[in-house]
Amino acid sequence: MEEPKRKRGRKPKVPNAESMEFQFTNPGPSTATAAANDVVSASAAELTEGSPSLPRRGRGRPRKIVKHVEKSPERRSSRFLESSNGDAKHVVVPDAPPSWESVARLVPSMDAVVKVFCVHTEPNFSLPWQRKRQYSSSSSGFIIGGRRVLTNAHSVEHHTQVKLKKRGSDTKYLATVLAIGTECDIAMLTVSDDEFWEGVKPVEFGDLPALQDAVTVVGYPIGGDTISVTSGVVSRMEILSYVHGSTELLGLQIDAAINSGNSGGPAINDKGKCVGIAFQSLKHEDVENIGYVIPTPVIMHFIQDYEKNGAYTGFPILGVEWQKMENPDLRMLMGMKPDQKGVRIRRIEPTAPESNVLKPSDVILSFDGVNIANDGTVPFRHGERIGFSYLVSQKYTGDTAVVKVHRNSKILEFSIKLATHKRLIPAHIKGRPPSYYIIGGFVFTAVSVLYLRSEYGKDYEFDAPVKLLDKHLHSMAQSVDEQLVVVAQVLVADINIGYEEIVNTQVLSFNGKPVKNLKGLAAMVESCDDEFLKFELEYQQIVVLQTKTAKAATLDILTTHCIPSAMSDDLKT
Repeated sequence: MEEPKRKRGRKPKVPNAESMEFQFTNPGPSTATAAANDVVSASAAELTEGSPSLPRRGRGRPRKIVKHVEKSPERRSSRFLESSNGDAKHVVVPDAPPSWESVARLVPSMDAVVKVFCVHTEPNFSLPWQRKRQYSSSSSGFIIGGRRVLTNAHSVEHHTQVKLKKRGSDTKYLATVLAIGTECDIAMLTVSDDEFWEGVKPVEFGDLPALQDAVTVVGYPIGGDTISVTSGVVSRMEILSYVHGSTELLGLQIDAAINSGNSGGPAINDKGKCVGIAFQSLKHEDVENIGYVIPTPVIMHFIQDYEKNGAYTGFPILGVEWQKMENPDLRMLMGMKPDQKGVRIRRIEPTAPESNVLKPSDVILSFDGVNIANDGTVPFRHGERIGFSYLVSQKYTGDTAVVKVHRNSKILEFSIKLATHKRLIPAHIKGRPPSYYIIGGFVFTAVSVLYLRSEYGKDYEFDAPVKLLDKHLHSMAQSVDEQLVVVAQVLVADINIGYEEIVNTQVLSFNGKPVKNLKGLAAMVESCDDEFLKFELEYQQIVVLQTKTAKAATLDILTTHCIPSAMSDDLKT
């Protein structure tokens, strides 16, 4: 979450302190500041990334709510003392001075918290040959060992420049982004200037906190320029939906306020050690003070992954969709004994390594020796259970795991190599510019979640075409390089008369050959010697163009719309 930055020649907008609703889409030319704060609407509630910057357009008038977390030092206690003659006297006795032990433990950690200034230049997914107007944002981060700084991935996404400022300093230091973990929403930075590292003690990491443990969130949220501290307790621990990464990992829920600008700041326990990174909050009229923190197991996985591989490789998954086995009749049909528990495999990702050994209707009994219950949970800590995907997320890409399954009344064990998830419609394109190809005014592109957001806004899950949403939610990639290619729009010209209304329609085949990805389509069209170009689209639509005429008209269309090339750079190689 970040603070507002004023653009040249425009008045700064006033943030909506109540709703703090941030759109994931980029600001238009009239937007004063950026909000890397992503919002995903889940029914009525909104899960908001604790992100940089101001809300783009807040709804309603801001309402400031001040909540006193700790007792006031001015409070006094009244006591009645009885004198020797029996008269009662009312004596006001001040409270004992506050204990500064916890404050002293917090001070070194606070000195390691930095303010992150970032200039973003996001791609324009609707017009993929250009970028949107740059904007600035600010968020928080903290120094760790090895001359490194951690912050949130969404705080430096599509960065063109990153600067850091230490507490009490007036100097901003240029930073380099070492790694960005989109799934876990963590980024690692470094600074080459030795002066930046002088006199700063790195933050140390603590153990996973227990419920009701006190935590203090430190950062630079909206509302001021100096460091801010908010306190609360750990109120819940479970597998959470990470808004920025569109994935599910272990997360902490706390009741400390997490506002715009807190993103990337540490959550510190009463021993002065970091137990998490603030990254998102829940904004809804029926709830208050629900913030989310990335816990230390996820942070350490990110750091060790980078140290082990020299780059971020991601969190592996078990590429299966499964069904609970809580119904006794279902367990009886599957031939399971009363003491056997597990989950039934519904579908397996064709691109996942386990697709070679696991089969639909297998019942997964255990993962790496840990038994799985009928509801898909495993023991976590004393009196707690958690989804078994937590066990998978603790592994690294390329690691092996032993999976025990029940198949046709037999118990089988397989050693499976774990890999990351290949989505047909990816949530991120990892900093690369979007791909496109233009022929005869037809703009072809590959669909991603970022493209859907660009086309239909943050409520794309309600407004996008049903067929695209169905593929987004349920379709699986049949190969690693498979993409969903669509006609994004038609740049009107004489050659494409009658086709102007085709928008975001999937391309199924070209001249009778199936379209596997955008690069394959571009290669087929460029090398085509047939008289006609015939594109078969969904809903049984076809587009037919004369080959020579279409290729000749493309140059004029590119000139008219100031487009530098008929295809993106990645399609030229």
